[in-house]
Amino acid sequence: METEVQAFLASYPPEVRDLAWKLRALVFEVIPNVLELVDASDKMIGYGLSPKWADIMCVIAPYTSHVILMFGKGRELRDPEGMLKGTEKHVRYIKIMEASDIEAPDLRTLLENAVAAQQS
Repeated sequence: METEVQAFLASYPPEVRDLAWKLRALVFEVIPNVLELVDASDKMIGYGLSPKWADIMCVIAPYTSHVILMFGKGRELRDPEGMLKGTEKHVRYIKIMEASDIEAPDLRTLLENAVAAQQS
């Protein structure tokens, strides 16, 4: 799967690719048994515990100058620090502009909360 991710990210600027790889590493660190699904046409990489898009917990979506980490059930997640943005019915996201955004402890907590919500 890493080769597929590499091919998908190849067209993005180096800074964006670097952010995506670092965010991907955090997802795998927090959720070691996660499955990865690349959707090149929708320009995103999904992560879940089953191979169904309906079961995706979070998505990495690269843009030209940043990366977004989206949570399909983000509205339901505990977010004491108010990191999640968005006004959609369910989806919430975090805009990742630099590597230090990925190192925020609250981001790890949100990923852990997404796993707990998926398993409940």
